[in-house]
Amino acid sequence: MGLEQEFNSLDSQRESCLAYIQRQPGWKLVDERYDDGGFTGANIDRPAFTRLMADVEAGKVDVIVVYKVDRLSRSLLDFVKVMERLGQRAPRSSR
Repeated sequence: MGLEQEFNSLDSQRESCLAYIQRQPGWKLVDERYDDGGFTGANIDRPAFTRLMADVEAGKVDVIVVYKVDRLSRSLLDFVKVMERLGQRAPRSSR
């Protein structure tokens, strides 16, 4: 359990996501960090998550990479709402 807990640190999760992004042709990492350390993923009422969604809606972010889905939201209802919002922002050609 100690190893798993250590890897779940925000820095470790970010490193894993960065490695994934770097392997994707044409992907560019945005400068903004959307880490909500200290906030529960049980709801989407989190400062960094709110900024992330605003940047998605403004067209500044078109792909969200998370270490695990529950890092985005642990609530199935909230996750569905987020996916609906993201689906509205998807380019017409990918729908």
